[in-house]
Amino acid sequence: MITAHHNKILIGITGASGMLFVTSFLTAIADLAIDVHGICSEAGRKVLKMEQGIEPEQLSVVSEWFDYGDMSAPPASGSSDYTSMVVLPCTMGSLAAIAGGLSINLIHRAADVMLKERRKLVLAVRETPLNRTHLKNMLAVHDAGAILCPTMPSYYLRPATLEQAAETYTWRLADQLGLDIPGRKRWSDAGA
Repeated sequence: MITAHHNKILIGITGASGMLFVTSFLTAIADLAIDVHGICSEAGRKVLKMEQGIEPEQLSVVSEWFDYGDMSAPPASGSSDYTSMVVLPCTMGSLAAIAGGLSINLIHRAADVMLKERRKLVLAVRETPLNRTHLKNMLAVHDAGAILCPTMPSYYLRPATLEQAAETYTWRLADQLGLDIPGRKRWSDAGA
């Protein structure tokens, strides 16, 4: 059983655009008492390099990385002790695999484990516009117990930069994972 003081989360990075949300989220949780492990797909690695100019291993908040093709890694087992998992950003292909219960890679398998073990799985889906297949897959994962948290910043706090906009999304994402971010602003802080 997971103890109340234990908080170990898993981040899966897939190849959708929006890597600014990854760096924003990991920066925001850097000082929290959380053990963060990660899995990055090959496409995720390419997009992270293209958009942020870094390799996954440079995200120092993540204490351990697993190869996305390693189906014997700890996240592939229901005996792993992750309290939650976020797929950030989540491609429509990853959404489809998770919705269909397909363990094509370790990210998909780890997400499947979270669902079967009734642990928190948050999918930061990233696509527009959405077709009927996307919507059906979203409904399927919702019905299986996942939380859909599209990468949509809040604008009522009037972010002036892309980084500030990403931070508003990070706060919402952290809320879904039960993480308390110091300095987090809410609707009541927006003013008149």
